[in-house]
Amino acid sequence: MQKLIYADNAATTPLSENALAAMQPYLTTEFGNPSALYGPGRRARRAVEQARDDIAACLGAEPEEIAFTACGTESDNWAIKGIARCQAENGKKHIITSAFEHHAVLHACKALAHYGFHVTYLPVSAEGYVSPQELEAAITENTALVSIMFANNELGTVQPIEKLADVCKKHGVPFHSDAVQAAGHLPIDVHRQNIGLLSLSAHKFGGPKGTGVLYIRRNLHPSPLMDGGAQEQGRRGGTENIAGIVGMAAALKGRTASLEADAARVSALRDRLESGLLFAVPGCHRNGGDSRLPGHLNLRFDGIEGESLLLMLDQAGICASSGSACTAGSIDPSHVLQAIGLSKEQARSSLRLSLGVQNTEADVERLLQVIPEVVSKLRSFQPFAK
Repeated sequence: MQKLIYADNAATTPLSENALAAMQPYLTTEFGNPSALYGPGRRARRAVEQARDDIAACLGAEPEEIAFTACGTESDNWAIKGIARCQAENGKKHIITSAFEHHAVLHACKALAHYGFHVTYLPVSAEGYVSPQELEAAITENTALVSIMFANNELGTVQPIEKLADVCKKHGVPFHSDAVQAAGHLPIDVHRQNIGLLSLSAHKFGGPKGTGVLYIRRNLHPSPLMDGGAQEQGRRGGTENIAGIVGMAAALKGRTASLEADAARVSALRDRLESGLLFAVPGCHRNGGDSRLPGHLNLRFDGIEGESLLLMLDQAGICASSGSACTAGSIDPSHVLQAIGLSKEQARSSLRLSLGVQNTEADVERLLQVIPEVVSKLRSFQPFAK
């Protein structure tokens, strides 16, 4: 039986061993409610607060600035809608974001537009970058929030985040960044980088699904989305997911400790894969710029329909993607690829390969063997190619 080659780490990552080990007691014997005053409850509370300390240390934050959520989508919605509601009380109803954000951000902004907010969607360059100069030109006295992702989920493009944040600081505008793809893969220091709010999702860096973080700088007070109890300093009601929280902290702590070495190894694998495919496959082109996440590679193949390519790769035991996992099943071409100027046909001809820390040189060699064969076979009989 052929080995499965998992090359879709931007969609989700395998649970790390240290995350699993940290979670096990809280899935079995340590089941106390952290709001309870007796022993099991106190132990659960200590576990939550230790995880908060560990995550804060990984992000250059203070523990009280870390709020636990269920996922990156919730974190994005809380940051955007929560700050927007507060700022609206001061007459500020203008939001700035970019044209190629994750749908969690785009749909949150669209929802606010129904309530009278004006949303500016900044363009991106052909390589996927937001211009700090264009951001500054878009800010008005009524701007309530700027939300620009740290690194893109499809292209891996890493934004000039410090420059963008500095523009916002200069004008006194809160700055939010969706760092779901960046955390555990790139260095993050929220205080040094002047980030006001930051979204994370555990399953993108070896943690469990269903757990996330919203970093909230201490001078910002987004309105709660979840009303209920006094959890998370009264900011998000609901009993905490103890196992998920401790697993997330263990995963992020482990990734942060080996971040530099992992990035060097994974980017070397990615570069080998990229150069090999560009050489072996005629009509193969890279999408996006050079400044990107270590494992990300987005390619387009002339005359190839991406979904057919994915299906044939799946039959060969290779997991890849044509775009965001949150838009899987949609027949629409990627809004991200169209935002950088690709036609709908070019967007539909694209493939995302995202390598992770578990991938090996043997995986890359297998990809370099199979992908050219599959592309050649598709071109031989696919009507789309003619």
